[in-house]
Amino acid sequence: MNTDTTSRAWAVERAVPLLAGTMVLVSLALATVFSGWWLLLTVVVALNLVFYSVAGWCPASILMHRLGLPHQRQLS
Repeated sequence: MNTDTTSRAWAVERAVPLLAGTMVLVSLALATVFSGWWLLLTVVVALNLVFYSVAGWCPASILMHRLGLPHQRQLS
């Protein structure tokens, strides 16, 4: 098992959870500073992650791939 994470190239499967985590942190900060309604963004991100884990794709993954990020299977 390769435990060296710095040598792995960025793939869609690695970038989707990073984007989701970033969006959750941003929505929590916005909810704390401005309005609790920003927590709806956290709910949308969570639902999107569940959909991504079940279906294997989400709108963000399609966009990332169209922007040039390869899938993991294309790197191996």
